[in-house]
Amino acid sequence: MSIDNLRNALPEYAKDQKLNLGSLTRSTELNEQQLWGTLVASAAATRNATVISEITDEAKEHLSEEAIDAAFGAATVMAMNNVAYRAKGWLGDDYANVKFGLRMNIISKPGVEKADFELWSLAVSTINGCEHCAVAHANTVREEGLTKEQVWESIKVAGVVQAVAQTITIEDVR
Repeated sequence: MSIDNLRNALPEYAKDQKLNLGSLTRSTELNEQQLWGTLVASAAATRNATVISEITDEAKEHLSEEAIDAAFGAATVMAMNNVAYRAKGWLGDDYANVKFGLRMNIISKPGVEKADFELWSLAVSTINGCEHCAVAHANTVREEGLTKEQVWESIKVAGVVQAVAQTITIEDVR
């Protein structure tokens, strides 16, 4: 069990994250695809090879190959969009109407339910610190019928996965 590998790799100073990761993977707030897709997309957003590998290995027991690809797709398209939309915000009104000009077809055809892909995009956007994208994806998932609690659950997953990745990175260089 790969989540257990991650939990067992966490030192005492990250005990909270060890417990958080355990409880979030047993959460019933999200359905199985929403939860495990959020875990995979968040892992990809951390850029930590160990976290990506361990979470994806276990996710294969819970997700189809298409869903795993969609979660990776959410992470990669948000890597691009989060940079671009944050920059547009920093640059001000002069750039508000400049054509985006980059392909992002996966958003309209992700291979999974729209709400799930948007939820994963929300989680990644919070890791990447893009307020514009986080707000947009939160609004979309709410319009698709998800609750505030489900939105928050995905953000909790993103935060814990990011904290686990940071801990693994710290321990790798100690």
